[in-house]
Amino acid sequence: MEFVPAPAVHRVLCADCGTPIVPNSANLCVACLRNTVDITEGIPKQASISFCRNCERFLSPPSSWMIAQPESQELLALCLKKLKGLNRVRLTEAHFIWTEPHSKRLRVSLTIQKEVLTSTILEQVFEIEYLVQHGQCPDCAKLAAKNTWKALVQVRQKVPHKRTFLFLEQLILKHGAQKDTISVKEVRDGLDFFYSSRSHAQKMVEFLAGVVPVRSKASEQLLSSDTHTNTANFKYTYSVEITPICKDDLVCIPPKLARQLSGISPLTICVRVGNSLHFLDPATLQSCEITAPVYWRAPFESLASITDLREFTVLDVEPSGQTRGKWVLADAQVALSGAFRSHGAGGGGEDEMDFESMGGAQIFHTRTHLGGILQPGDAVMGYFLTNANFNSDDFANLPSHRVPDIVLVRKAYPNRRKKNKPRAWKLRSIAKEAGEEGETGAGRGVVGRMGGRDQKKVEEDYELFLRELEEDEEMRGAVNMYRAQDHKAGSGLAGGKTRRKGQYDMDVDEAGAAATAAAAAPEATEATDDEEEEPDFPDVKLDELLEDFDEMTLEES
Repeated sequence: MEFVPAPAVHRVLCADCGTPIVPNSANLCVACLRNTVDITEGIPKQASISFCRNCERFLSPPSSWMIAQPESQELLALCLKKLKGLNRVRLTEAHFIWTEPHSKRLRVSLTIQKEVLTSTILEQVFEIEYLVQHGQCPDCAKLAAKNTWKALVQVRQKVPHKRTFLFLEQLILKHGAQKDTISVKEVRDGLDFFYSSRSHAQKMVEFLAGVVPVRSKASEQLLSSDTHTNTANFKYTYSVEITPICKDDLVCIPPKLARQLSGISPLTICVRVGNSLHFLDPATLQSCEITAPVYWRAPFESLASITDLREFTVLDVEPSGQTRGKWVLADAQVALSGAFRSHGAGGGGEDEMDFESMGGAQIFHTRTHLGGILQPGDAVMGYFLTNANFNSDDFANLPSHRVPDIVLVRKAYPNRRKKNKPRAWKLRSIAKEAGEEGETGAGRGVVGRMGGRDQKKVEEDYELFLRELEEDEEMRGAVNMYRAQDHKAGSGLAGGKTRRKGQYDMDVDEAGAAATAAAAAPEATEATDDEEEEPDFPDVKLDELLEDFDEMTLEES
Protein backbone atom coordinates (compact mmCIF):
# COMPACT_ATOMS: atom_id res chain seq x y z
CA MET A 1 0.00 0.00 0.00
CA GLU A 2 1.36 3.36 -1.02
CA PHE A 3 1.64 6.01 1.72
CA VAL A 4 -0.44 9.12 1.06
CA PRO A 5 0.67 12.06 3.21
CA ALA A 6 -1.94 14.23 4.85
CA PRO A 7 -2.46 17.68 3.42
CA ALA A 8 -0.23 20.25 4.98
CA VAL A 9 -1.82 22.51 7.57
CA HIS A 10 -0.82 26.08 7.14
CA ARG A 11 -0.27 27.96 10.38
CA VAL A 12 0.26 31.59 11.16
CA LEU A 13 1.65 33.34 14.20
CA CYS A 14 -0.66 34.92 16.78
CA ALA A 15 -0.68 38.68 16.40
CA ASP A 16 -0.15 39.18 20.17
CA CYS A 17 1.93 36.34 21.55
CA GLY A 18 3.43 34.82 18.40
CA THR A 19 2.11 31.27 19.03
CA PRO A 20 1.53 29.23 15.82
CA ILE A 21 -2.21 28.86 15.32
CA VAL A 22 -4.68 27.82 12.66
CA PRO A 23 -5.58 30.92 10.69
CA ASN A 24 -8.82 32.66 11.74
CA SER A 25 -10.46 35.95 11.08
CA ALA A 26 -8.90 37.57 14.16
CA ASN A 27 -5.44 35.96 13.77
CA LEU A 28 -5.41 35.56 17.57
CA CYS A 29 -5.06 32.44 19.73
CA VAL A 30 -7.84 31.43 22.15
CA ALA A 31 -5.98 32.78 25.20
CA CYS A 32 -5.33 36.16 23.61
CA LEU A 33 -8.86 36.26 22.24
CA ARG A 34 -10.28 35.75 25.77
CA ASN A 35 -8.02 38.48 27.12
CA THR A 36 -9.19 40.80 24.40
CA VAL A 37 -12.93 39.99 24.42
CA ASP A 38 -14.90 39.02 27.58
CA ILE A 39 -18.19 37.36 26.57
CA THR A 40 -19.34 37.27 30.24
CA GLU A 41 -19.45 41.03 30.39
CA GLY A 42 -22.83 42.21 31.59
CA ILE A 43 -23.58 38.98 33.48
CA PRO A 44 -23.27 39.42 37.29
CA LYS A 45 -20.98 36.94 39.06
CA GLN A 46 -22.87 37.26 42.36
CA ALA A 47 -26.61 37.36 43.06
CA SER A 48 -29.05 36.80 45.90
CA ILE A 49 -32.12 34.62 46.26
CA SER A 50 -34.85 34.87 48.93
CA PHE A 51 -35.85 31.85 51.01
CA CYS A 52 -38.64 31.49 53.59
CA ARG A 53 -37.57 29.22 56.43
CA ASN A 54 -41.10 28.63 57.72
CA CYS A 55 -42.69 27.19 54.60
CA GLU A 56 -39.35 26.38 52.83
CA ARG A 57 -40.23 28.24 49.63
CA PHE A 58 -38.12 30.37 47.32
CA LEU A 59 -39.15 33.73 45.86
CA SER A 60 -39.89 33.53 42.16
CA PRO A 61 -39.88 37.11 40.83
CA PRO A 62 -41.85 39.22 40.93
CA SER A 63 -44.15 38.07 43.76
CA SER A 64 -44.79 34.31 43.63
CA TRP A 65 -43.25 31.75 45.99
CA MET A 66 -42.44 28.20 44.93
CA ILE A 67 -41.21 25.01 46.59
CA ALA A 68 -37.90 23.71 45.20
CA GLN A 69 -35.64 20.95 46.47
CA PRO A 70 -31.86 21.57 46.77
CA GLU A 71 -30.00 21.14 43.47
CA SER A 72 -33.24 20.48 41.61
CA GLN A 73 -34.15 21.59 38.10
CA GLU A 74 -36.76 23.96 39.51
CA LEU A 75 -34.18 25.69 41.71
CA LEU A 76 -31.69 25.87 38.82
CA ALA A 77 -34.32 27.48 36.58
CA LEU A 78 -35.09 29.97 39.37
CA CYS A 79 -31.40 30.85 39.70
CA LEU A 80 -31.00 31.39 35.95
CA LYS A 81 -34.11 33.57 35.94
CA LYS A 82 -32.43 35.90 38.42
CA LEU A 83 -29.50 36.59 36.04
CA LYS A 84 -29.49 39.53 33.68
CA GLY A 85 -27.67 39.43 30.35
CA LEU A 86 -28.17 35.76 29.50
CA ASN A 87 -30.33 36.75 26.56
CA ARG A 88 -27.25 38.12 24.74
CA VAL A 89 -25.33 34.82 24.84
CA ARG A 90 -26.08 31.16 24.16
CA LEU A 91 -26.28 28.95 27.26
CA THR A 92 -25.05 25.42 26.54
CA GLU A 93 -24.72 23.90 30.05
CA ALA A 94 -25.57 24.73 33.67
CA HIS A 95 -25.17 22.68 36.83
CA PHE A 96 -24.77 23.11 40.60
CA ILE A 97 -21.44 22.92 42.41
CA TRP A 98 -21.71 21.25 45.83
CA THR A 99 -21.60 23.53 48.87
CA GLU A 100 -22.16 22.99 52.58
CA PRO A 101 -25.90 22.98 53.43
CA HIS A 102 -25.41 25.53 56.22
CA SER A 103 -23.21 27.90 54.19
CA LYS A 104 -26.20 29.86 52.78
CA ARG A 105 -24.51 29.77 49.39
CA LEU A 106 -25.47 28.32 46.02
CA ARG A 107 -22.76 27.89 43.36
CA VAL A 108 -23.75 27.41 39.70
CA SER A 109 -21.37 26.61 36.82
CA LEU A 110 -22.39 28.04 33.42
CA THR A 111 -21.05 27.32 29.95
CA ILE A 112 -21.90 30.00 27.35
CA GLN A 113 -21.05 30.70 23.70
CA LYS A 114 -20.98 33.96 21.75
CA GLU A 115 -19.84 35.10 18.32
CA VAL A 116 -17.10 37.67 18.90
CA LEU A 117 -15.81 38.26 15.34
CA THR A 118 -16.91 37.21 11.92
CA SER A 119 -17.44 33.42 11.99
CA THR A 120 -15.58 33.21 15.32
CA ILE A 121 -17.50 31.66 18.23
CA LEU A 122 -15.95 31.77 21.68
CA GLU A 123 -17.00 29.37 24.52
CA GLN A 124 -16.33 30.14 28.17
CA VAL A 125 -17.05 28.43 31.52
CA PHE A 126 -17.54 30.57 34.61
CA GLU A 127 -19.10 30.35 38.08
CA ILE A 128 -21.85 32.36 39.75
CA GLU A 129 -22.41 32.47 43.52
CA TYR A 130 -25.87 33.03 44.99
CA LEU A 131 -26.40 34.27 48.54
CA VAL A 132 -29.48 32.71 50.18
CA GLN A 133 -31.25 35.43 52.15
CA HIS A 134 -33.68 34.22 54.81
CA GLY A 135 -36.96 36.08 55.16
CA GLN A 136 -40.69 35.60 55.47
CA CYS A 137 -43.20 35.19 52.71
CA PRO A 138 -46.46 37.17 53.03
CA ASP A 139 -48.38 34.08 54.13
CA CYS A 140 -45.93 33.29 56.94
CA ALA A 141 -45.87 36.94 57.96
CA LYS A 142 -49.62 36.76 58.51
CA LEU A 143 -49.20 33.60 60.56
CA ALA A 144 -46.59 35.25 62.77
CA ALA A 145 -48.98 38.06 63.64
CA LYS A 146 -51.88 37.28 65.95
CA ASN A 147 -55.55 37.46 64.98
CA THR A 148 -54.89 37.57 61.26
CA TRP A 149 -57.15 34.63 60.39
CA LYS A 150 -59.77 35.09 57.72
CA ALA A 151 -61.86 31.94 58.24
CA LEU A 152 -62.75 29.94 61.36
CA VAL A 153 -64.20 26.44 61.68
CA GLN A 154 -65.82 25.74 65.06
CA VAL A 155 -66.27 22.01 65.70
CA ARG A 156 -68.49 21.12 68.66
CA GLN A 157 -69.94 17.98 70.23
CA LYS A 158 -72.06 18.20 73.37
CA VAL A 159 -70.84 15.08 75.18
CA PRO A 160 -68.94 14.76 78.49
CA HIS A 161 -65.87 13.10 76.94
CA LYS A 162 -63.17 13.84 74.34
CA ARG A 163 -62.88 10.45 72.61
CA THR A 164 -64.58 11.69 69.45
CA PHE A 165 -62.05 14.49 69.02
CA LEU A 166 -59.15 12.12 69.78
CA PHE A 167 -60.32 9.90 66.93
CA LEU A 168 -61.02 12.92 64.72
CA GLU A 169 -57.47 14.14 65.34
CA GLN A 170 -56.08 10.86 63.98
CA LEU A 171 -58.34 11.03 60.91
CA ILE A 172 -57.14 14.57 60.20
CA LEU A 173 -53.50 13.46 60.44
CA LYS A 174 -54.05 10.40 58.23
CA HIS A 175 -55.62 12.43 55.42
CA GLY A 176 -53.38 15.51 55.86
CA ALA A 177 -56.33 17.85 56.42
CA GLN A 178 -54.32 20.01 58.86
CA LYS A 179 -51.73 21.30 56.37
CA ASP A 180 -53.57 24.57 55.65
CA THR A 181 -54.45 25.28 59.29
CA ILE A 182 -52.92 28.37 60.88
CA SER A 183 -53.56 27.27 64.45
CA VAL A 184 -55.87 25.09 66.50
CA LYS A 185 -57.47 26.18 69.77
CA GLU A 186 -59.17 23.92 72.28
CA VAL A 187 -62.44 25.10 73.80
CA ARG A 188 -64.81 23.51 76.26
CA ASP A 189 -66.92 21.39 73.89
CA GLY A 190 -64.61 21.08 70.91
CA LEU A 191 -61.93 22.65 68.74
CA ASP A 192 -61.46 25.84 66.70
CA PHE A 193 -59.51 25.67 63.42
CA PHE A 194 -58.17 28.96 62.03
CA TYR A 195 -57.40 29.52 58.33
CA SER A 196 -56.00 32.31 56.21
CA SER A 197 -58.34 31.57 53.30
CA ARG A 198 -62.05 30.87 53.05
CA SER A 199 -61.49 28.03 50.60
CA HIS A 200 -59.31 26.19 53.13
CA ALA A 201 -62.07 26.41 55.75
CA GLN A 202 -64.65 25.14 53.28
CA LYS A 203 -62.36 22.23 52.45
CA MET A 204 -62.14 21.37 56.15
CA VAL A 205 -65.92 21.47 56.54
CA GLU A 206 -66.30 19.11 53.58
CA PHE A 207 -63.73 16.75 55.12
CA LEU A 208 -65.57 16.69 58.45
CA ALA A 209 -68.87 15.96 56.70
CA GLY A 210 -67.23 12.96 55.04
CA VAL A 211 -65.94 11.28 58.21
CA VAL A 212 -68.47 12.12 60.96
CA PRO A 213 -72.21 12.96 60.96
CA VAL A 214 -72.41 16.73 61.24
CA ARG A 215 -74.52 19.75 60.43
CA SER A 216 -72.90 23.06 59.54
CA LYS A 217 -73.88 26.69 59.36
CA ALA A 218 -71.90 29.58 57.86
CA SER A 219 -71.79 33.24 58.82
CA GLU A 220 -69.70 36.25 57.84
CA GLN A 221 -68.67 39.52 59.44
CA LEU A 222 -67.88 42.68 57.51
CA LEU A 223 -64.51 44.18 58.46
CA SER A 224 -64.09 46.93 55.88
CA SER A 225 -65.48 48.01 52.53
CA ASP A 226 -64.56 50.39 49.72
CA THR A 227 -67.53 52.04 48.03
CA HIS A 228 -65.40 53.37 45.16
CA THR A 229 -64.12 49.98 44.00
CA ASN A 230 -67.07 47.99 45.38
CA THR A 231 -64.81 45.65 47.36
CA ALA A 232 -65.23 44.38 50.91
CA ASN A 233 -63.21 42.42 53.48
CA PHE A 234 -65.01 39.70 55.46
CA LYS A 235 -64.25 37.22 58.19
CA TYR A 236 -66.02 33.88 57.77
CA THR A 237 -67.10 31.50 60.53
CA TYR A 238 -68.35 27.94 60.01
CA SER A 239 -70.12 26.22 62.89
CA VAL A 240 -69.95 22.40 62.70
CA GLU A 241 -71.85 20.30 65.24
CA ILE A 242 -71.22 16.57 65.58
CA THR A 243 -74.06 14.28 66.65
CA PRO A 244 -73.93 13.56 70.42
CA ILE A 245 -74.18 9.79 69.86
CA CYS A 246 -70.94 7.79 70.08
CA LYS A 247 -69.89 4.20 69.56
CA ASP A 248 -71.28 1.65 72.09
CA ASP A 249 -73.94 4.09 73.34
CA LEU A 250 -77.36 2.76 74.31
CA VAL A 251 -79.99 4.53 72.23
CA CYS A 252 -83.78 4.57 72.18
CA ILE A 253 -84.82 5.55 68.65
CA PRO A 254 -88.08 7.54 68.49
CA PRO A 255 -90.98 5.19 67.55
CA LYS A 256 -91.89 7.14 64.42
CA LEU A 257 -88.33 6.97 63.10
CA ALA A 258 -88.01 3.29 64.11
CA ARG A 259 -91.09 2.41 62.02
CA GLN A 260 -89.53 4.14 59.03
CA LEU A 261 -86.35 2.07 59.50
CA SER A 262 -88.01 -1.28 58.66
CA GLY A 263 -89.70 -1.47 62.06
CA ILE A 264 -86.49 -1.97 64.06
CA SER A 265 -86.75 -2.23 67.83
CA PRO A 266 -86.29 1.24 69.35
CA LEU A 267 -83.81 -0.01 71.98
CA THR A 268 -80.51 -0.40 70.10
CA ILE A 269 -76.80 0.13 70.53
CA CYS A 270 -74.57 2.21 68.26
CA VAL A 271 -71.99 -0.12 66.70
CA ARG A 272 -70.28 2.28 64.29
CA VAL A 273 -69.98 6.01 63.65
CA GLY A 274 -68.87 7.18 60.22
CA ASN A 275 -70.48 9.82 58.09
CA SER A 276 -73.69 8.15 59.29
CA LEU A 277 -74.81 6.32 62.45
CA HIS A 278 -75.12 2.52 62.46
CA PHE A 279 -77.41 0.90 65.05
CA LEU A 280 -77.89 -2.76 65.93
CA ASP A 281 -80.67 -4.53 67.82
CA PRO A 282 -78.77 -7.11 69.93
CA ALA A 283 -81.90 -9.24 70.35
CA THR A 284 -82.58 -9.79 66.63
CA LEU A 285 -79.36 -8.65 64.85
CA GLN A 286 -81.46 -6.20 62.84
CA SER A 287 -79.41 -3.17 61.89
CA CYS A 288 -80.17 0.24 60.45
CA GLU A 289 -78.30 3.30 59.26
CA ILE A 290 -79.28 6.89 60.03
CA THR A 291 -77.67 9.59 57.92
CA ALA A 292 -76.86 13.03 59.26
CA PRO A 293 -79.78 14.84 57.53
CA VAL A 294 -82.27 12.26 58.85
CA TYR A 295 -80.87 12.53 62.37
CA TRP A 296 -80.91 16.33 62.52
CA ARG A 297 -84.48 16.35 61.21
CA ALA A 298 -85.57 14.73 64.50
CA PRO A 299 -82.55 14.63 66.84
CA PHE A 300 -82.45 12.36 69.88
CA GLU A 301 -79.88 11.64 72.58
CA SER A 302 -78.38 8.44 73.90
CA LEU A 303 -79.70 6.81 77.06
CA ALA A 304 -76.31 5.76 78.43
CA SER A 305 -72.66 5.92 77.41
CA ILE A 306 -69.71 3.64 78.10
CA THR A 307 -69.11 5.31 81.47
CA ASP A 308 -72.33 3.58 82.62
CA LEU A 309 -71.12 0.10 81.62
CA ARG A 310 -71.03 -2.62 84.27
CA GLU A 311 -68.82 -5.69 84.21
CA PHE A 312 -70.51 -9.09 84.06
CA THR A 313 -69.24 -12.65 84.10
CA VAL A 314 -70.48 -15.04 81.43
CA LEU A 315 -71.87 -18.26 82.91
CA ASP A 316 -73.21 -19.95 79.77
CA VAL A 317 -73.52 -19.10 76.07
CA GLU A 318 -75.72 -20.94 73.56
CA PRO A 319 -75.60 -19.66 69.94
CA SER A 320 -78.93 -19.73 68.16
CA GLY A 321 -77.42 -20.09 64.68
CA GLN A 322 -78.43 -16.69 63.27
CA THR A 323 -75.51 -14.58 62.06
CA ARG A 324 -75.04 -11.20 60.38
CA GLY A 325 -71.48 -10.38 59.37
CA LYS A 326 -69.28 -10.74 62.44
CA TRP A 327 -72.25 -10.80 64.83
CA VAL A 328 -73.61 -14.12 66.08
CA LEU A 329 -76.92 -14.22 67.95
CA ALA A 330 -76.79 -16.21 71.19
CA ASP A 331 -78.61 -16.69 74.47
CA ALA A 332 -76.37 -15.93 77.44
CA GLN A 333 -76.49 -16.30 81.20
CA VAL A 334 -74.49 -13.64 83.04
CA ALA A 335 -73.96 -12.41 86.58
CA LEU A 336 -72.42 -9.30 88.02
CA SER A 337 -68.67 -9.64 88.47
CA GLY A 338 -67.95 -10.47 92.09
CA ALA A 339 -71.48 -11.71 92.82
CA PHE A 340 -70.18 -15.17 93.66
CA ARG A 341 -66.94 -14.00 95.25
CA SER A 342 -66.25 -15.78 98.51
CA HIS A 343 -65.59 -13.56 101.55
CA GLY A 344 -63.47 -14.34 104.54
CA ALA A 345 -64.63 -14.21 108.12
CA GLY A 346 -63.54 -10.60 108.40
CA GLY A 347 -64.79 -9.55 104.98
CA GLY A 348 -66.09 -6.11 104.29
CA GLY A 349 -69.71 -5.60 105.14
CA GLU A 350 -70.29 -3.42 102.10
CA ASP A 351 -69.74 -6.28 99.67
CA GLU A 352 -72.00 -8.52 101.70
CA MET A 353 -74.71 -5.85 101.57
CA ASP A 354 -74.48 -5.70 97.79
CA PHE A 355 -74.73 -9.47 97.64
CA GLU A 356 -77.80 -9.58 99.84
CA SER A 357 -79.51 -6.71 98.05
CA MET A 358 -79.64 -8.72 94.84
CA GLY A 359 -81.70 -11.44 96.55
CA GLY A 360 -82.18 -14.47 94.35
CA ALA A 361 -81.70 -12.65 91.04
CA GLN A 362 -77.95 -12.99 90.74
CA ILE A 363 -78.17 -14.76 87.36
CA PHE A 364 -79.62 -12.88 84.35
CA HIS A 365 -80.72 -14.29 81.01
CA THR A 366 -80.29 -12.12 77.95
CA ARG A 367 -79.87 -12.31 74.21
CA THR A 368 -76.68 -10.90 72.76
CA HIS A 369 -74.93 -10.34 69.44
CA LEU A 370 -71.53 -11.40 70.85
CA GLY A 371 -72.09 -15.16 70.55
CA GLY A 372 -69.06 -15.58 68.31
CA ILE A 373 -66.49 -14.33 70.84
CA LEU A 374 -67.98 -15.05 74.27
CA GLN A 375 -67.11 -18.19 76.23
CA PRO A 376 -68.17 -19.25 79.74
CA GLY A 377 -65.99 -17.49 82.27
CA ASP A 378 -65.28 -14.44 80.11
CA ALA A 379 -65.81 -10.90 81.31
CA VAL A 380 -68.18 -8.72 79.33
CA MET A 381 -69.30 -5.11 79.65
CA GLY A 382 -72.99 -4.24 79.45
CA TYR A 383 -75.76 -1.94 80.57
CA PHE A 384 -77.69 -2.94 83.70
CA LEU A 385 -81.20 -1.78 82.78
CA THR A 386 -82.90 -3.30 85.84
CA ASN A 387 -81.51 -0.66 88.17
CA ALA A 388 -81.34 2.12 85.57
CA ASN A 389 -83.47 5.24 85.50
CA PHE A 390 -83.44 7.14 82.20
CA ASN A 391 -84.99 10.54 81.58
CA SER A 392 -86.55 9.62 78.26
CA ASP A 393 -90.22 9.58 77.30
CA ASP A 394 -89.56 7.20 74.40
CA PHE A 395 -87.93 4.69 76.75
CA ALA A 396 -90.71 5.04 79.32
CA ASN A 397 -93.33 4.27 76.65
CA LEU A 398 -91.67 0.98 75.66
CA PRO A 399 -93.54 -2.19 76.72
CA SER A 400 -91.89 -3.86 79.69
CA HIS A 401 -91.48 -7.17 77.82
CA ARG A 402 -89.34 -5.42 75.18
CA VAL A 403 -86.85 -4.06 77.74
CA PRO A 404 -84.22 -6.67 78.71
CA ASP A 405 -82.52 -6.77 82.08
CA ILE A 406 -79.04 -6.69 80.56
CA VAL A 407 -77.71 -5.35 77.23
CA LEU A 408 -74.22 -6.70 76.55
CA VAL A 409 -72.01 -4.41 74.51
CA ARG A 410 -68.46 -5.73 74.24
CA LYS A 411 -66.03 -8.22 75.70
CA ALA A 412 -63.63 -7.12 78.44
CA TYR A 413 -60.08 -8.25 79.22
CA PRO A 414 -59.54 -7.54 82.94
CA ASN A 415 -56.57 -9.87 83.43
CA ARG A 416 -54.58 -8.28 80.62
CA ARG A 417 -55.45 -4.75 81.77
CA LYS A 418 -54.12 -5.44 85.27
CA LYS A 419 -50.65 -6.24 83.96
CA ASN A 420 -48.28 -3.34 83.44
CA LYS A 421 -47.22 -4.10 79.88
CA PRO A 422 -46.06 -1.47 77.38
CA ARG A 423 -47.69 -0.90 74.04
CA ALA A 424 -45.54 -1.47 71.00
CA TRP A 425 -47.19 1.37 69.09
CA LYS A 426 -47.88 5.08 69.41
CA LEU A 427 -49.90 7.86 67.81
CA ARG A 428 -49.08 11.30 66.51
CA SER A 429 -50.83 14.49 67.51
CA ILE A 430 -51.50 17.96 66.12
CA ALA A 431 -49.69 20.78 67.89
CA LYS A 432 -51.89 23.30 69.63
CA GLU A 433 -50.17 26.19 67.87
CA ALA A 434 -47.47 26.53 65.25
CA GLY A 435 -44.71 27.28 67.75
CA GLU A 436 -45.20 24.17 69.87
CA GLU A 437 -43.91 20.62 69.61
CA GLY A 438 -45.44 19.81 66.24
CA GLU A 439 -47.03 16.69 64.90
CA THR A 440 -44.41 14.40 66.42
CA GLY A 441 -43.96 16.17 69.74
CA ALA A 442 -43.79 14.13 72.91
CA GLY A 443 -46.51 16.14 74.69
CA ARG A 444 -50.25 15.84 74.48
CA GLY A 445 -51.71 17.11 71.24
CA VAL A 446 -54.41 19.62 70.58
CA VAL A 447 -56.98 17.69 72.64
CA GLY A 448 -56.40 17.86 76.39
CA ARG A 449 -54.17 20.91 76.73
CA MET A 450 -56.48 23.06 78.84
CA GLY A 451 -55.17 21.67 82.15
CA GLY A 452 -56.88 21.96 85.50
CA ARG A 453 -59.60 19.56 86.54
CA ASP A 454 -60.33 18.66 82.92
CA GLN A 455 -56.86 17.17 82.42
CA LYS A 456 -57.48 14.00 84.43
CA LYS A 457 -60.72 13.33 82.56
CA VAL A 458 -58.94 13.72 79.23
CA GLU A 459 -56.25 11.25 80.31
CA GLU A 460 -58.95 8.72 81.16
CA ASP A 461 -60.68 9.31 77.81
CA TYR A 462 -57.35 8.91 76.03
CA GLU A 463 -56.73 5.51 77.65
CA LEU A 464 -60.25 4.38 76.71
CA PHE A 465 -59.62 5.55 73.16
CA LEU A 466 -56.40 3.52 72.98
CA ARG A 467 -58.23 0.45 74.25
CA GLU A 468 -60.90 0.89 71.59
CA LEU A 469 -58.16 0.96 68.96
CA GLU A 470 -56.72 -2.29 70.30
CA GLU A 471 -60.06 -4.09 70.38
CA ASP A 472 -61.57 -2.79 67.12
CA GLU A 473 -59.70 -3.85 63.98
CA GLU A 474 -61.95 -1.77 61.72
CA MET A 475 -61.22 1.32 63.79
CA ARG A 476 -57.46 0.67 63.60
CA GLY A 477 -57.65 0.61 59.81
CA ALA A 478 -58.85 4.22 59.77
CA VAL A 479 -55.82 5.70 61.61
CA ASN A 480 -52.04 5.63 61.28
CA MET A 481 -50.26 3.76 64.07
CA TYR A 482 -46.48 4.01 64.41
CA ARG A 483 -43.98 1.61 65.88
CA ALA A 484 -42.67 2.73 69.26
CA GLN A 485 -38.91 2.95 69.70
CA ASP A 486 -38.82 2.16 73.42
CA HIS A 487 -41.34 0.69 75.84
CA LYS A 488 -40.81 2.11 79.30
CA ALA A 489 -44.41 2.64 80.37
CA GLY A 490 -47.27 0.20 80.66
CA SER A 491 -50.83 0.22 79.45
CA GLY A 492 -52.35 0.21 82.91
CA LEU A 493 -51.65 0.32 86.63
CA ALA A 494 -52.69 -2.21 89.21
CA GLY A 495 -51.85 -0.04 92.19
CA GLY A 496 -54.71 2.40 91.76
CA LYS A 497 -52.62 5.46 90.76
CA THR A 498 -52.89 7.44 87.58
CA ARG A 499 -49.67 8.37 85.86
CA ARG A 500 -49.10 11.66 84.08
CA LYS A 501 -46.78 10.87 81.19
CA GLY A 502 -46.40 12.00 77.61
CA GLN A 503 -48.65 10.91 74.83
CA TYR A 504 -46.46 8.08 73.69
CA ASP A 505 -46.27 6.44 77.12
CA MET A 506 -49.85 5.21 76.74
CA ASP A 507 -50.12 4.35 80.44
CA VAL A 508 -53.11 6.39 81.62
CA ASP A 509 -55.50 4.21 83.55
CA GLU A 510 -59.22 4.89 83.74
CA ALA A 511 -60.78 5.90 87.04
CA GLY A 512 -63.04 2.87 87.21
CA ALA A 513 -60.14 0.43 86.97
CA ALA A 514 -58.17 2.44 89.50
CA ALA A 515 -61.05 2.45 91.96
CA THR A 516 -61.56 -1.27 91.52
CA ALA A 517 -57.89 -1.97 92.13
CA ALA A 518 -57.81 0.29 95.19
CA ALA A 519 -60.92 -1.33 96.71
CA ALA A 520 -59.69 -4.89 96.17
CA ALA A 521 -58.13 -6.78 99.06
CA PRO A 522 -54.32 -7.17 99.19
CA GLU A 523 -54.69 -10.90 98.69
CA ALA A 524 -56.68 -10.33 95.53
CA THR A 525 -54.04 -7.92 94.25
CA GLU A 526 -51.31 -10.49 94.74
CA ALA A 527 -53.43 -13.09 93.02
CA THR A 528 -53.60 -11.06 89.82
CA ASP A 529 -49.97 -11.82 89.10
CA ASP A 530 -50.81 -15.50 88.84
CA GLU A 531 -53.89 -15.05 86.64
CA GLU A 532 -53.49 -16.02 83.01
CA GLU A 533 -54.12 -13.48 80.27
CA GLU A 534 -57.03 -13.87 77.93
CA PRO A 535 -55.83 -15.92 74.92
CA ASP A 536 -57.98 -13.95 72.47
CA PHE A 537 -56.72 -10.51 73.52
CA PRO A 538 -56.60 -8.43 70.30
CA ASP A 539 -52.91 -7.60 70.02
CA VAL A 540 -51.87 -5.08 67.39
CA LYS A 541 -49.73 -6.83 64.79
CA LEU A 542 -46.44 -5.38 63.64
CA ASP A 543 -47.50 -5.36 60.00
CA GLU A 544 -50.21 -2.81 60.92
CA LEU A 545 -47.63 -0.32 62.22
CA LEU A 546 -45.76 2.34 60.26
CA GLU A 547 -42.17 3.38 60.76
CA ASP A 548 -41.77 6.80 62.35
CA PHE A 549 -39.10 8.23 60.02
CA ASP A 550 -39.13 11.61 61.75
CA GLU A 551 -37.38 10.12 64.77
CA MET A 552 -34.83 7.98 62.93
CA THR A 553 -31.20 9.11 63.17
CA LEU A 554 -27.90 7.86 61.81
CA GLU A 555 -26.82 6.63 65.22
CA GLU A 556 -29.69 4.19 65.53
CA SER A 557 -28.92 0.60 64.71
